[in-house]
Amino acid sequence: MASPFPGMDPYLEDRALWNDVHHRLITYISNALQRQVRPRYHVRIEERVYVEEAKREIVPDVAVLQSAAPPRGTAVLPAIECDMPVVLHVEERVHTEGVIHILDRARNMRVVTVIEVLSPSNKEPHSKGWELYRQKQSEILKSDVHLVEIDLLRGGEYTLAPPYHALVEEVGSEWHYMVSISRADDPENFLLYPRTIRERLPRIPVPLAIGDREACLDLQALLNQCYEDGAYEDILDYRRDPPPPPLRAEDMEWLDQHLRKLGKR
Repeated sequence: MASPFPGMDPYLEDRALWNDVHHRLITYISNALQRQVRPRYHVRIEERVYVEEAKREIVPDVAVLQSAAPPRGTAVLPAIECDMPVVLHVEERVHTEGVIHILDRARNMRVVTVIEVLSPSNKEPHSKGWELYRQKQSEILKSDVHLVEIDLLRGGEYTLAPPYHALVEEVGSEWHYMVSISRADDPENFLLYPRTIRERLPRIPVPLAIGDREACLDLQALLNQCYEDGAYEDILDYRRDPPPPPLRAEDMEWLDQHLRKLGKR
């Protein structure tokens, strides 16, 4: 069954689900493009892997020091109680993020387009995921490669390529989701697709080699496929509020009425 929302389902933004949603969406985008761009182009899913340290302080409640009884005749030193330490527990977590590359077989498998679907780690300032994403973004924008960025997460900091102040001046700030396309042959202009939870996700052009016809990607159709194949209806509880950040009052009222009308609340 399809998602009850006309566009992005905010309940899919839950961190407990997003990794699965992200993997499926990357795969379905790749498959949809592969059918359109063959045989000249080849669509490939690459991986960005990084290790991030998760630190947690553990403060002991009680320190118990115990020793064996000393032999007879041995001088007993006065007991000294050691100061309490703070234990720092460090775990290394391996993150794997999929990114789509479109390769031009006519130009020795040269990358012509990169498609990114943002993850929460890409939107956490100064985290390893954010730093690597920003570095790759900067490299692409300075190259002859097109960049398509798909942000379906309301949480986190703005991370897309277009300057935020210029974007807000152009389209306002009332959107929840954004798609940005930067063409290598027109780097000063960004194609923007702002959307709210009330709107269908767009059909977007995917640029290929300069002068070649663009492919077309129907994001809503692919997200619907993710929803059905992932069987998310079985595990989502639409009676609770959607994951953070909180929606504006008018959007929350619309969401509540919409779900009630569909019998989800």
